[in-house]
Amino acid sequence: MSSVVDLFIGENITAEHQRGGTRVALPTADFTTHGVIVGMTGSGKTGLGVVLVEEVLRSGVPCLLIDPKGDLTNLLLTFPDLAPADFRPWVNASDAQKAGQSLDDFAAAQAKTWTDGLAGWGLGGADISALRAATSFTIYTPGSTVGVPLNLVGSLRAPTGTADAELVHDEIEGFVTGLLALVDIDADPLSSREHILLSNLIDTAWQQGRDLDLPTLVGQVADPPVRKLGVFDLDTFFPPRDRMDLAVRLNGLLASSSFAAWSQGVPVDLDAILRPGGKPAAAIVTLAHLSDQERQFAVSLILSKLVTWMRRQSGTTDLRALVYLDEVAGYLPPTATPPTKKPIMLLMKQARAFGVGVVLATQNPVDIDYKALTNAGTWVVGRLQTERDKARLLDGMTAAAGTVDVAAVGDTISGLGKREFVLRRAGKDRPEVFTSRWAMSYLRGPLDRDQIRSLMSGREVAPPASAEPAAPAAPALGSDETSVVPEVAADTPVRWVDPAAPWLASVGGAAGGGTRYEAAAVARVRLRFDEEKADLVVDQEWEAVLFPLVAQPSASTAVAVDYDDRDLREAAPTGAAYALPAAPVKERRFWTAMRRDLADHLVRSRTVEIFANRDLKVYSRPGETRDDFLLRCTAAADAKADEQAATLRAKYEARAKTVRSRLQDAEDRAELARDRQRSSRLSEVAHVAGDVLGSFLGGRSRASALSKAAGSLGGIASRRGRSSAASDRVDAAENKVGQLQQDLADVEADLARELTAIQTAWDAKAAAVETVEVGLERTDVQVTQLVLAWLPVG
Repeated sequence: MSSVVDLFIGENITAEHQRGGTRVALPTADFTTHGVIVGMTGSGKTGLGVVLVEEVLRSGVPCLLIDPKGDLTNLLLTFPDLAPADFRPWVNASDAQKAGQSLDDFAAAQAKTWTDGLAGWGLGGADISALRAATSFTIYTPGSTVGVPLNLVGSLRAPTGTADAELVHDEIEGFVTGLLALVDIDADPLSSREHILLSNLIDTAWQQGRDLDLPTLVGQVADPPVRKLGVFDLDTFFPPRDRMDLAVRLNGLLASSSFAAWSQGVPVDLDAILRPGGKPAAAIVTLAHLSDQERQFAVSLILSKLVTWMRRQSGTTDLRALVYLDEVAGYLPPTATPPTKKPIMLLMKQARAFGVGVVLATQNPVDIDYKALTNAGTWVVGRLQTERDKARLLDGMTAAAGTVDVAAVGDTISGLGKREFVLRRAGKDRPEVFTSRWAMSYLRGPLDRDQIRSLMSGREVAPPASAEPAAPAAPALGSDETSVVPEVAADTPVRWVDPAAPWLASVGGAAGGGTRYEAAAVARVRLRFDEEKADLVVDQEWEAVLFPLVAQPSASTAVAVDYDDRDLREAAPTGAAYALPAAPVKERRFWTAMRRDLADHLVRSRTVEIFANRDLKVYSRPGETRDDFLLRCTAAADAKADEQAATLRAKYEARAKTVRSRLQDAEDRAELARDRQRSSRLSEVAHVAGDVLGSFLGGRSRASALSKAAGSLGGIASRRGRSSAASDRVDAAENKVGQLQQDLADVEADLARELTAIQTAWDAKAAAVETVEVGLERTDVQVTQLVLAWLPVG
């Protein structure tokens, strides 16, 4: 890992467009916040990019260069001697013709131009020699053997060193999206059946730690080692006929002679690519020979692998590796979502923490996603083609930096000459204007196929992979193995367990299959639990695997599984080796004994638990919970309590009727006594008081006359005696009413006590729930299927 180094990319210029003498150097750490280089054709953008890469390599940092046009291959044209003979094989005949020179003279002129140009920047052959000695330069040509081919599809190696499931899924998504694009299937990862199936096949293999290759993947499309996608059965979600159509389409890709090169060459191992032999590398992935779809596939897969590699690195604040994407517009559009867009956006958002810098170079900023531009901290802008390009660029620069003087920078951009650029750095308010230094690499333009082949001559290339899936090689047989299926009793079916059976690993098989097979017994048994008293009949099905199959297997060792007939194939696989079974599988009595043993074992061990209330004679139903059963018992007890309470009705109706009748009579007599009492009192007072008060208050009589009248009041005493007797009769009548009311309350209390006693007794019976085990009888057990199943074990 390098320490922070300044990258010497040029020198400031004056208002007169002359070099100002102040070096422009960018710390390597600046590029962990990424960069953007923008400029029209002829602006010097490509030369600046080459200079930047040269400086990064000189600092000891490796570079992964995505090169759609082939310009970056010029990085291999470095000549320490700066001799005309070194330039002669690489000069363009058309350029010599335009200059009116022979090829030799033009080569000599180019050598002098480069010698003088480098000298003007304090550089020379020694610097070129040091760069070449310290750096490994490689031109990779995916889909072609012209350079060093990259094996993009021949080996889908399972990622190692990361437990980040999301990251692995992103890598799978990039591969599958690109692969389907090659066969003209525009697949949405969330809705496309093709994308979902291929992604699940790769993910299943990787979760099991198994590598894949494309021929194997295509074969699995027609016959997948999975049974379900999401909540749906595979055949419902993606019917076999449709899967075969996809497999045929992908197989056409494999069968194409032009596609064979995609599975040749070195694997996409970023550790080896970025630092081969410990040296920092200029790994140039050139794409000029590919179609647009093929470019998308190659770039998406390489960058997805890069993201996976990046996540395995430790954090750092300095530059660990630089990713340079030339002419990035088609890979990062503003609205569309090609396969390359997601990994590029991931790098722009997350790579900083891992010391991976990204530089995006383009002629047309309007064709790049705005969100990507805002993640760049360093901006280098050359001459632009249109005002629209300039406006879009200034918008992005303002969003990224926040303090850009848009008018001033816009005017500066408009006045730039060739190889002149505006530099905007994160953390600096004022932009700088500079000219790029002379490149050490000879900038002759894109190399042709023969030139690339010449430069990469002698590099080791992996042998081509077959376009057709190879048949499995016959395994070497051990002393206990045979390639012939061992003989089995005539009436015992023989099956082969499907490698996709979900229970395979749980019984001791090899998940995903294998070529070595061992014998197992697979059974399906029908069970009937019946209990006459409970009116209960419960039918169950029990399925199990006995493995390994020993000479005297015990049914108690069987592993219960849930299998269906698809898990047991009738066709034998090719290239299988069979372990000779220890059990006498060819003898009929062995299987007869196993059937008997299975039935006996289940009679001894299998029961169904139900809830019972013996007082109420109520039993639970299959699947009924204890709480639900208690509710049923309570309802039954309430019904019984209601029946018993009904028998009290006649008894208490007679008692209550008698008391209510007597009470009514007593209340009538009491009311009559009260009426008589009121009448007696009125007569006693009104007889005299009426006369005396009337005369007195009327003022009609004299006092003497009144005294005579008052003398007549002596009769009041006798009338008062009669009133007192009436009051006693009222008291007696009311006391009788009170006594009868108490009698009625006593009747009600007696009834309440009896009803409470009844309800309490039945509540106790409702709560008396116990668990009862219902067992099997021998006639309740029927072995409906028993097969010898060959189990893949490795």
